[in-house]
Amino acid sequence: MARFVDRAVLHLQAGDGGHGCASVHREKYKPLGGPDGGNGGNGGDVILIVDDNVHTLLDFHFRPHARAGNGRPGAGDNRDGANGADLELRVPAGTVVLSADGEMLADLVGPGTRFVAAHGGRGGLGNAALASRARKAPGFALLGEPGEAADVVLELKSVADVGLVGFPSAGKSSLVSVLSAARPKIADYPFTTLEPNLGVVTAGSEVFTIADVPGLIPGAASGRGLGLEFLRHIERCSVLVHVLDCATFESGRDPMSDIQALEHELAQYTPSLPTDLSERPRVVVLNKIDVPEARELAEFVRPDIEAAGYRVFEVSAATHEGLSALRFALAEIVAADRTDRPAAAAARIVLRPKAVDSEHFSVSEDPETEGGFIVRGVRPERWIRQTDFGNDEAVGYLADRLARLGVEQALAKAGARPGAPVTIADVVLDWEPTTLAGVDVTPTGRGTDARLDRVERVGAAERKAMHRLRRGLDVEGHDLDEEFISGPGRLPADTWTDGEVDGADGAEPGR
Repeated sequence: MARFVDRAVLHLQAGDGGHGCASVHREKYKPLGGPDGGNGGNGGDVILIVDDNVHTLLDFHFRPHARAGNGRPGAGDNRDGANGADLELRVPAGTVVLSADGEMLADLVGPGTRFVAAHGGRGGLGNAALASRARKAPGFALLGEPGEAADVVLELKSVADVGLVGFPSAGKSSLVSVLSAARPKIADYPFTTLEPNLGVVTAGSEVFTIADVPGLIPGAASGRGLGLEFLRHIERCSVLVHVLDCATFESGRDPMSDIQALEHELAQYTPSLPTDLSERPRVVVLNKIDVPEARELAEFVRPDIEAAGYRVFEVSAATHEGLSALRFALAEIVAADRTDRPAAAAARIVLRPKAVDSEHFSVSEDPETEGGFIVRGVRPERWIRQTDFGNDEAVGYLADRLARLGVEQALAKAGARPGAPVTIADVVLDWEPTTLAGVDVTPTGRGTDARLDRVERVGAAERKAMHRLRRGLDVEGHDLDEEFISGPGRLPADTWTDGEVDGADGAEPGR
């Protein structure tokens, strides 16, 4: 049996951007032909699209997790990675997208309406795109950004012109069945209708839609019964119709008390759309007048209801009495509401580029770390995610970017001392103001940066010089002293062997 689902929670994950490639062009007679690493592809977006062929959120109820495709990494020979495939999720018209906190993000009405619920990450630049006057052959590339993760709530609010509200077994589904071609389930027990029914009604030249809301009971706005789950379907209606059962045998029930109870529940309900249900026109339908006692009650209470300001119609869904007048009256109200609405503006392409890579950032003291600081901003946080911290040259490039943005100057102004822990995104760095960041630096080798103290490898030229010195041979520019042997970045003398230094791979950095 098909199920009607009008609310679903989605866990969305956009695609990650592909990593850039660090490559050097090599061919015969051109061993170092320059950088040729390609850029990584962008990650795919998660997009919600309105489709008239979709009428429920049932698919998302069983499959709440969705993920777009990841971008492919770049490659050598200036080959860029492919972009990740976008994931398009089809939703019915009238779907409202809410954040996990209840903030409305989009109101999707109209075929083809699109909303990007999660943006894919940008691909990292390859070393060919990073080459500059100072870095002619970068030995690093930027990493791809991770895609956005979002938890959104989808709520389906029927796009109906007329909404029928009333207590259980008041005859709302019967009215929908006789006014339109809809065939909802009808039975003689309460809460027969477990989902809203939508029908199309024709009255002369006017065509409008009508929907019934499963029975309301006192306390529905507080969560009792089924009414709270489906009150969202009347938020778009032009007119609300109170369907009253004049043939009820329940004690303490009469048309006037039913109207008061229904109005109280409508007043307690808080719609998520920017609408006010109290301003909607009201129509009262006294149903089941084919029963003699019900006809007498309807004639008795009608003057009081009209005195309260309501337009009243006496109908019978069984004999179709009074339905024609009701149909044309509702068409008249709907037509007047459509006329009063502001005319829709002509469709036009509007470009609203978002501010990306904003240079604005802030520096604040870290409340959890003594002497620490936190840097917040779009650019610094994005640069952190793109940096490969296993590559010294990439770290030096990050320091240059932060210095040019003014982060170091802002830290010094905030009172940061050398060695202070600085947190950017989820990475903690030790601030060293003595590092010459933001200026042109002559590269010392692919993947290295002379300004960083983390020198873990000994170059081939230095190993050869130490080997000659151990054998007592002269080396131009060097003397066999303890300072040279055990200086910064060199291994202690007791680790030497007759051949090469222990742990060295014998290759020059970047070779």
